[in-house]
Amino acid sequence: MKKVLFLLAFGLPVVSLYAQRDHEPYLQKSFARGAVHELEAQTSGGNISVVGTTTGEARVEVYVQGNNGRWNLSREEIKQRLDEQYDLTVELQGNKLVAVAKGKKTFNWNNNHGVSISFRIFTPVEVSSHVRTSGGNLDLKDLSGNEDFRTSGGNIDAEHLVGAIIGRTSGGNVTISDSRNDIDLQTSGGNMDARNCEGKIQLETSGGNVGLRGVKGSIRATTSGGQVEGGQITGELYAHTSGGNIDLGDVSASLEASTSGGNIHVNLQSAGKYVNLSNSSGDITVQLPGNQGMDLRISGERVHVTAMNNFRGDQDEHHIRGTLNGGGIPVKVDGNGGSVHVSFK
Repeated sequence: MKKVLFLLAFGLPVVSLYAQRDHEPYLQKSFARGAVHELEAQTSGGNISVVGTTTGEARVEVYVQGNNGRWNLSREEIKQRLDEQYDLTVELQGNKLVAVAKGKKTFNWNNNHGVSISFRIFTPVEVSSHVRTSGGNLDLKDLSGNEDFRTSGGNIDAEHLVGAIIGRTSGGNVTISDSRNDIDLQTSGGNMDARNCEGKIQLETSGGNVGLRGVKGSIRATTSGGQVEGGQITGELYAHTSGGNIDLGDVSASLEASTSGGNIHVNLQSAGKYVNLSNSSGDITVQLPGNQGMDLRISGERVHVTAMNNFRGDQDEHHIRGTLNGGGIPVKVDGNGGSVHVSFK
């Protein structure tokens, strides 16, 4: 049931981003092969989709909707409203493709004749982008460069990106898959999901869950109000939540994980340079590899442990202090006011 809810949380919001593909664009412009090295795209109320193409050609499709998502405006009515409301630019400035819709200050935005402008953009794969929308979703795919994309109120969906990747949204969900190098993503009010990614990965949300699947590298996953869960994690992981659970399986990494208001469940296939788990009020359940040398420092209100082979040290119902297999990796588990359950495999 947990897996079903997890998929629903990250899968449903993406649908609306592709709604314009069922409609004819108001405007299309194509640009010569190899002419575009950079992209600047900005709109105030619509979606932006950017897709890299191996052909090296570039094309911009402009979609215009009326209020409440209506698509029934005639081309004449769209042109009239655009002339009244926006300065629309779709052009090549040197090697930079510019697709920008800026609202005019002279227009009364409180009336019921407003429109929103969305872009669907195709570029060469090796393009650096600067993408902004204040109220829509962002979709980026098959790009290699420095990608900087931000929305104030929509979702972010990124796939097959390589390079320095920065993404921000204030109110939506964030998903990224099959991407690598330097990934830095934040949302203030949504969930985050990273799958099959590699490199330096930073995921931060103030009010949602963080999911990790098949990630490798130096990973930092934090949330103030949700849970952190995942599996197939390799490298180094820092995971923190202030109010939720941490549930991690199939981990082969150096690990630091903490929560102030939930439980921790960790299955370590292989420990890296260190293991540090702490909890302020919940329980900790950890499975450790029994064939590695470890220095154990484990404490809690009650400590439950299975048989330990090659252990030397002291243990009672509140503590375990000693070495396993001659010592080695520092393993610190601090249960504070909760129970700690330790097993080995």
